[in-house]
Amino acid sequence: MAERCFLVTGALGCIGAWVVRNLIRAGERVVAFDLGEDLRRLRLIITPEELSRALFVRGDITDFAQVQRAMDEHDITHVIHLAGLQVPFCRANPVLGAQVNVVGTVNIFEAARRRSGRTERVVYASSIAVYDADDAKPGEPLPNDAAGHPTTLYGVYKQANEGTARVYWRENGVSSVGLRPYIVFGPGRDQGLTSAPTKAMLAAAAGQPYHIPYGGRADYEYADDVAKTFIACALVPFHGAEVYHLPGAMLSMAEVVAAIEAAAPAVRGQITFEDQPLPFPERMDGGPLEALLAPLGGLPRTPFDRAVGETIAIFRQALADGRLRVE
Repeated sequence: MAERCFLVTGALGCIGAWVVRNLIRAGERVVAFDLGEDLRRLRLIITPEELSRALFVRGDITDFAQVQRAMDEHDITHVIHLAGLQVPFCRANPVLGAQVNVVGTVNIFEAARRRSGRTERVVYASSIAVYDADDAKPGEPLPNDAAGHPTTLYGVYKQANEGTARVYWRENGVSSVGLRPYIVFGPGRDQGLTSAPTKAMLAAAAGQPYHIPYGGRADYEYADDVAKTFIACALVPFHGAEVYHLPGAMLSMAEVVAAIEAAAPAVRGQITFEDQPLPFPERMDGGPLEALLAPLGGLPRTPFDRAVGETIAIFRQALADGRLRVE
């Protein structure tokens, strides 16, 4: 195996930006692959000097030749595949959603296959959206191997990607780990169905009210922890094709709002929410992922209150120095 080099697709998205940050700070070689050119999420969380240490490749995940070229030219040993369109965008343009989320993932696996073992592993983002709320038994965590019945095209596409990964392992020996995040929050999380709690944190940093359009109980995962988990799954000893729930802090929306108010007392009573749960299982069994990562110390976990405080502090600084605006 050559010197490690990570390809991060969707590097300009929220999780992608945090993955790039953590890899750079760990001294790893990083190739950031994205069709966009907007570095605003990265600039929220890393310094200009750190940013200069990543190699940016502008590319289209739906174009196999571009994906293959990026992996070959930079001798990619590990892929963290995060490129994808989220629920609202897949609903608005199902064809493009399938091209990016499904064809783009096939392109990654096929490029890895053609590298004849020079790419050691693919770690990719699946989603809690492969499940419906009824897939879990009331009061019990959703088993890691539960059958999923997605209710959105986004969830269907993610479920297809899990199947793609299994087939590429069985037929071609391409090793992979898929992760199913739930509600990811933190600086840079500004798109998608579950971005509202982070938007509420931004509003709190700006001293403005905000209404979260859903409630209920769910797992909350800090973007920094999620990024570290993706990286750990790329490095832990493993061969095969598995998909894991990515559990976080199990909280009600009232508890989330209380944490925001504790970090920004000036907005107390101004962060509200709709008392309507999301159409997904409340809680996931994280035991299998904990077991996988035990050799590396287990799952990264920042206490929720501290993560909210860090998020609001980053937002306040970015608002003060003009890197961020409240629209």
